Amino acid sequence: MSDLEKNDKHEEEHFEYDGGAAVVPADKIEDPGLEPHRLRMTDKDPKAAARAEKQVAAMFVISIIGAIVAVWGYVAFPIVGDDLTNTRNNALWVGVGMALSLLGLGFGAIHWAKTLMPDNEIVEQRHQSRSEPETRAAAVEILNMADDESGISRRKLIRRTMFGALAFLPIPAIVLFGDLGPAGVGDKMRVTMWDRGVRLTRDPSGVPIKASEVTVGSTFHVIPDGLNDLYHKLDEKAKAAVLLVRVNPSALNEAEDRKDWSYDGIVAYSKICTHVGCPVALYEQLTHHLLCPCHQSTFDLANHCEVIFGPAARPLPQLPITVDEEGYLIAQSDFLEPVGPTYWER
Repeated sequence: MSDLEKNDKHEEEHFEYDGGAAVVPADKIEDPGLEPHRLRMTDKDPKAAARAEKQVAAMFVISIIGAIVAVWGYVAFPIVGDDLTNTRNNALWVGVGMALSLLGLGFGAIHWAKTLMPDNEIVEQRHQSRSEPETRAAAVEILNMADDESGISRRKLIRRTMFGALAFLPIPAIVLFGDLGPAGVGDKMRVTMWDRGVRLTRDPSGVPIKASEVTVGSTFHVIPDGLNDLYHKLDEKAKAAVLLVRVNPSALNEAEDRKDWSYDGIVAYSKICTHVGCPVALYEQLTHHLLCPCHQSTFDLANHCEVIFGPAARPLPQLPITVDEEGYLIAQSDFLEPVGPTYWER
């Protein structure tokens, strides 16, 4: 008998086979079990537990202070004009405040769990979940047990400071995003550089446009006269950008109260899509459709740019125009409705 055959025979004496696969006998591997549980200092010393409770509460208080600092920084250093110092201070204090608020709440919860909540290791057998009354009763019992183990009902100091931290945490977000409401972005988007008598000029050259230069089917990307004189012009351009198109006057289906908003088939509409603000710059001459390239919102130029396809919620705002004594196209007024996305109305 060869050495290999002897080894195989020796292994067969020590292993059982189940369907061709070797099975190690259960008595060959002992269950190591769980390591002995070691009590923490907070488990043995009530003073240590009280000290840990105060530490957790202090972290929650830091979270509250952080939220207040973020709101203070946002209000104390408004981002206006050309003052980059205010911009830096605003970002600094809002960032520091929000970091303190989030870290204080997170560290407090972790310290609470590691020092005061039970840390016994348990083994829970897996079983099939069922919606029987016994199961629901067991779930309630588990919730009660969790309440008892966490001590949230007993430890009033932690409970109150935690609720305070959770209450203050969203306040900075409410203040910051408050500018996206009707009293914030809504009002800002109602006012652009367009006004009565402001000439329509080519983008980006700023050259005024005469009505005689606009032929049927042509399009012009337009900005208000004087925009190029501004040092910081991106914000104003983002609101005031206009697409100028000339069609056959008979193709326009104009409402009675808007018939004087166009001039001899020349119409001007905001370039800012009312979906998420992408530039509407694609014009289909045969269909008189304006297309937003981002999400394919389509507007019917012949019918006051009403939405005929896509996710946009409302038509593009129209800029009332006419001509001055020299034949240059001018605005009759600013837009009579806010430009841009509609989310601020919600």
